[in-house]
Amino acid sequence: MIVKRWEHFSHEADIGVRGIGASQAEAFEQAAVALTAVTADPDTVRPEESVEITCQAPDSELLFADWLNALIAESSIRKMLWSRFEVRIEGHCLRATVWGEKAEPVRHHPAVEVKGATYTELRVRQDPAGAWLAQCVVDV
Repeated sequence: MIVKRWEHFSHEADIGVRGIGASQAEAFEQAAVALTAVTADPDTVRPEESVEITCQAPDSELLFADWLNALIAESSIRKMLWSRFEVRIEGHCLRATVWGEKAEPVRHHPAVEVKGATYTELRVRQDPAGAWLAQCVVDV
């Protein structure tokens, strides 16, 4: 059985985010949790407001980078943190609903601001056991 999860991995001055799941969409969702966890504890973020996000790219890896950059942009524009993610992927088109709330520094204790997803260590692949992995380094 594949256990969905998220992880961080170290990379010089920046940080890697990784999502693992039973499907590509689930791996993208878990990587989004890892992205939130770079800034704040995702368990402290209430899913009060929803936002729709759509991305298209020529391949899965660029789609993943676009997905993370769309989350980062929406966070910056709306001054929000995200805690719940529902991703649907058809081909190289991603449609997602994300839930979160306005960032509250006193409650969320933001550690750093993520500036963007990079192509460094960018990977989206399925292993022989069927687990999907989506990862890259984010600039902080």
